Amino acid sequence: MVKPLKRVKHFPERTCIACRKKRPKWELVRIVRTPGGSVEIDLRGKKAGRGTYLCKQQKCWEIGLARKRLERTLNSDIVAAERAELVAYSRTLPEVVEASEVLP
Repeated sequence: MVKPLKRVKHFPERTCIACRKKRPKWELVRIVRTPGGSVEIDLRGKKAGRGTYLCKQQKCWEIGLARKRLERTLNSDIVAAERAELVAYSRTLPEVVEASEVLP
């Protein structure tokens, strides 16, 4: 009798808008434009609204904020207070993260 093949577990992947690398969803941080129009960091990945993803490293956040990639992917302008919140969060992140350092 032939045993059925084991099914490989699927892990959702997302692409960082700065470095364009595909990574498992839990290795990225989601930024969301809520239905009310505000831009927020969504650490759980469950908030309603249009979302985009950045790696958990400062370099990607600098690129995302400096080159206006966040505004483009969220189809929204980011006001100064929201930008300041995003910059403050990015400063809490490590400079560079190796894929093996990120835990699910």
